[in-house]
Amino acid sequence: MTENDETPSTAGALEGWREAERSAAVARRGRLAAETAAAAAEEAAVAANATAEAARAALESSKLAESSATKTAAAARLAVESARVDAADTSAASAMADVEEAAARDRYREAANRAAEK
Repeated sequence: MTENDETPSTAGALEGWREAERSAAVARRGRLAAETAAAAAEEAAVAANATAEAARAALESSKLAESSATKTAAAARLAVESARVDAADTSAASAMADVEEAAARDRYREAANRAAEK
């Protein structure tokens, strides 16, 4: 090899430099794209964890709501039964009061009839 074969010409060196610049620019864009993708993946992981935590909290809330609704329904059933018993008792008391009022009316009429006969 001669010295000319080993030493590039100015034009050849310039072409080599431009090619190296293009390669470096492509590599920088690739690095930036990879860094951006990594950052996006990290954000997605954080968001996924937050979503999972929110889902766990929602599930726990729904379990509490279900438990509360079950207890409320049981209490409502007791209130209905109590109201039915009270209604039956009041009906019975009303019927007894009607019977006693009729008996008192009859006693009055008998007393009034006896007084009129005298």
